[in-house]
Amino acid sequence: MKKLLLFVVSAIMLVPASVKADEGMWFLMFIERLNHRDMQKMGLQLTAEEIYSINNHSLKDAIVQFNGGCTAEMISKDGLVLTNHHCGYDAIAELSSAEKNYLKDGYWAKTKSDELKPSSLYVRFFVRMDDCTKRILAVVNSGMSEADREKAINAEIAKIEKENNEGGKYTVSVRPFFQGNEYYYFVYQDYKDVRLVGTPPESLGKFGGDTDNWEWPRHTADFSMFRVYADANGNPADYSPSNVPLQPKHHLPVNLGGVQENDFAMILGYPGRTNRWMPAGGIEQNVKFAYPAWVEGSKAGMDNMKKYMVQSDALNLVYASKFAGVANYWKNRQGMIDALSKFGTAKTKAAQEAKFNKWANKPENKAKYGNVVSTINKYYALTNEKSRHDNYMMQLFRTSAFGTVSRGLGRQLDAYVKADAAKREQMAPAIIEMTEEMHKELYIPAEKDILAAQLSLYAKKAGYKLAPMVEKLAAENNGDFTKYVNAAFDLSIFTSVDKVKAFLALPSEELLKNDPLQALTTDLFAHYFEKSDELTQAQNDFGASFRLLVEGLRESKIGEIKYPDANSTLRLTYGKVRSLPADKRNDATINNYTTLEGQVKKYKKGDLEFDLPTRVLDLNAKKEFGRFADKDGSLHVCFLTDNDITGGNSGSPVLNGKGELIGLAFDGNIEAMAGDVIFDKKLQRTINVDIRYVLWVIENFSGAKHIVDEMTIVK
Repeated sequence: MKKLLLFVVSAIMLVPASVKADEGMWFLMFIERLNHRDMQKMGLQLTAEEIYSINNHSLKDAIVQFNGGCTAEMISKDGLVLTNHHCGYDAIAELSSAEKNYLKDGYWAKTKSDELKPSSLYVRFFVRMDDCTKRILAVVNSGMSEADREKAINAEIAKIEKENNEGGKYTVSVRPFFQGNEYYYFVYQDYKDVRLVGTPPESLGKFGGDTDNWEWPRHTADFSMFRVYADANGNPADYSPSNVPLQPKHHLPVNLGGVQENDFAMILGYPGRTNRWMPAGGIEQNVKFAYPAWVEGSKAGMDNMKKYMVQSDALNLVYASKFAGVANYWKNRQGMIDALSKFGTAKTKAAQEAKFNKWANKPENKAKYGNVVSTINKYYALTNEKSRHDNYMMQLFRTSAFGTVSRGLGRQLDAYVKADAAKREQMAPAIIEMTEEMHKELYIPAEKDILAAQLSLYAKKAGYKLAPMVEKLAAENNGDFTKYVNAAFDLSIFTSVDKVKAFLALPSEELLKNDPLQALTTDLFAHYFEKSDELTQAQNDFGASFRLLVEGLRESKIGEIKYPDANSTLRLTYGKVRSLPADKRNDATINNYTTLEGQVKKYKKGDLEFDLPTRVLDLNAKKEFGRFADKDGSLHVCFLTDNDITGGNSGSPVLNGKGELIGLAFDGNIEAMAGDVIFDKKLQRTINVDIRYVLWVIENFSGAKHIVDEMTIVK
C-alpha cells in the first residue's frame, strides 16, 4: 500500500492528547501511530503489523463482514466461521421447516456433506484501505449546492472504484468520514458459497428473548457456525458441490484460559452506525418526535405478528426473523429515549454548540462558520413534525409485507405490462419465483391485521400532512381501516401466487394501476419522498452546515471526539474486562460474568423465552463442564468488557493480548443506550458470550466434538 504524505497528515489530525482506552472505533491503518503504545501498556502483545498488514497475514484476514449486517471470524484452517445466533437467524429460519425445525431444535452437521446452503449468504474479507480525501475534495468547492457536490463526488468515486477493483475481482467502496471532511476507499473480496455448519436450539441461542435483550446479567448462547467454500484455487465461486472449504490467510486460535477483571480485550468488527457528531437539535428531535413514533409503530407490528406466531410452529417460523429484527430495534429505541433523556445529552451538546458558536462568530471565523449553528437549528425546527410522521410510515413499511408492494413486485409487474411478448416470456419465471418467495414469508390473515393496524396508527398519530389516499380513507371509515384492507386483499392481484400467474397470462396496465394495494402503496411512497422547495433548500443548507460544524469543532478543538463515526467499515476498539456494580440478580462473585447456574435459575418450563433443554439441566446438576469449566469450578456463560461497539459489531471476536479468541460480542447494556450518540465511560459495556460456553454447547451439550477438534485450542 502506498504511504502517502496525506496519511501522516490525517493521522496527526486524529491524534488526541490522551487516548481513552475504552472509547473509540479506530481505523486499523492508524493503529501503529495512534493506539499501539497505549494498547501495549494495557496488555497487547502483538505488533501493529500483526494486526493490520497488506503484505503478510494478520488479524484483519480472520475478520469478515457477515451478510452485510454483522461481523464474523474465521476459526479454523478449513473455513469455519463463527458469528452470533441472531446474525445467522435468517439463514437458519430459511433452512428450517415444520418437519425439520433447526431454529427450534438446533442442528450440527456430522460431515461437510451435511452442511446446508441457504439461498443467499455471503462473507466479505477486508483486503486494504487507502486515503482519497485530497482527490475527492479536489472536485468540489464551497459554491456548489449539496446536490451538485454529491454528483461530482459520486463521479470521482466511480473512477476510484473502477481503478481498484481489478476487473471485478474486488468490491471497492469509497466512504465519507467526519461528515464528508475526509474520504477513504476500502477494497473487499466477497465469498458467496457459505453453508450452515451448526446452531444451538433457539432455547439456548435466544435464551431470555426480548425480556433480556439489551440487559445484564445475560445467559445466552448467542452463536452459530458456518463454513466458507471456494473453488479449487481458493477463489470466490457460486455454489457448487465441487467447491472446497476455504483456506483463510489467518484464523483465530481459541483460548480456554478465561478472563478476569482488568484483562486486556480488543474487538475487531464492522460497527454499523454511530452519530457522535449529531447536533443537539437532532438528539432532541429523536427523543421527542422520531423515536417515540418508531417505538409505537414497531409495537403495533409486533403485536399483530405475535398473535399468529403463538398459534403454531409453522406460523412462528414464517415471522420469527422479521419479529426478531423489529423487536431488537423497538427495545433499542426505547432505551435510547430513556438514556438520552436521563443524561440530558441534548443539553450537553447544546452547551458545546454555544461554545462553538461563540468561536464561530469571532471576526476571523465568522464568514465561514458564523451561521452554522442557526442554520442547523432552523432545519430541525422545520422537520420535527415530519420526522414523527416519517417514522410511523417507516414502521408500516418495515412490518407489512404488502406495505411496500409497489416498490417490489408491483414494479416488476409494471415492467412486464410494458414489455413486448418476447421480453415477457423471459421475465415471467423470475416474477413467479419472486412471488413464491414473498408468499413463503407471510400469512394473509396476519398481513391483513398488520396493515390495518399500521394504517390506523399512522392516520391517528402521524400528524404533519398525511398521504392523500390515507387521509381520504380515514375520513370515510372513521379511522378504522379493517374493512378497507379486507376488501383490498380480496381484490388485489398481489395476495396469492395464482392471482399473479393469472395476471401474467392476461396483463393489463389499467388493472395494475387500479389495484387497491398498488394504488395505496404508490401513494404512500410518493408522499414519503415528497419535498417542498422550502424543505429541499433547508436540507441543502443543513448538509453544508453540518459538515462545517464538524470541521469547525475539530479545528477549534472544542470537539473532543478524535475518531470518525462508525459506518460499517472495519474498526478496532480496545479496553478491559470490567464489571458493573454488584447486582443481586447475578450469582457470580464479581459482576463481570454470569454462570450456567444463573441461567438455570432463570429457567421456566414451557416459557417461550426462558425454557431450557432437559439436557442442560442435567449437565448443570452433575457439573459436567469438562475442560471448559473456569478455575472456580463453574461454567461461565457471558462476560463484560468496556469496549466501544454498536450494531454491526454483533458476532465480533473478543481477543486477548495475543490475538486469541476469548469471546463473542453480541450486545450492549440498556443503561448506556445513548452510546451511539455519546460514550458513557462509567456505564457503557459490551456483553460477550464466553468462548468456553460456546465450545461446551458444541461439544458437551450437542455432541459435536468434531467441530471443536477443527479449531486451534490454547490454554
